[in-house]
Amino acid sequence: MKNIWQKNWVWLTALMMGLAGTLVIGTMGKVNTIGVQQGIAEEIIRFHVLANSNSEEDQQLKMQVKETVVSYLQQLLEDSDSAADSRAVLEEHLGDIEENAEQQIQQSGYQYPVQAVLTKAYFPVKTYGDCTFPAGDYEALQVRIGEAKGRNWWCVVYPSLCFTDAIQGVVSEENKEKLKSLLTEEEYQSILDGGKVKVRFKWLPER
Repeated sequence: MKNIWQKNWVWLTALMMGLAGTLVIGTMGKVNTIGVQQGIAEEIIRFHVLANSNSEEDQQLKMQVKETVVSYLQQLLEDSDSAADSRAVLEEHLGDIEENAEQQIQQSGYQYPVQAVLTKAYFPVKTYGDCTFPAGDYEALQVRIGEAKGRNWWCVVYPSLCFTDAIQGVVSEENKEKLKSLLTEEEYQSILDGGKVKVRFKWLPER
């Protein structure tokens, strides 16, 4: 009876240790993933266009407004070399961004109001060319058309991934180098690895 109890105790102890290890690894992976996303979010600014509704007409208008504003932003931010610089420029020109969007809306035959704001917003996992950004909260320039209840469009305005080659679907080496200079090695690698984050362990040396 004693041998059976000892065997069961050994088996139960091993099982509990295995479960505990799995829980620790899972927790560490989650914490690590959150930390990487937050690190990336500190260095970039997203761009978010919200359509009035999901009607075909409103969705087409959204893309027309996007093209107009992206063209303006490309010129506006061409000399920005940090998220802080880009933020300051965007804050200064929110009225101009709204004006550009309003002109496009009116030229397209609509009278929707439009609002441009810098805000925090949640983004799902999103790929631009061959770079994938993890889901989470990011600072974003939002352009809200009308009731802003339709499907939206988004990209990264700093660094300038909004200007990625849409036909080839490739982020230029120049923009990759810019991202690499802004992020840690782990953050940058996670973007190239499809938004995945590897859990790394650091073992303490024996004394």
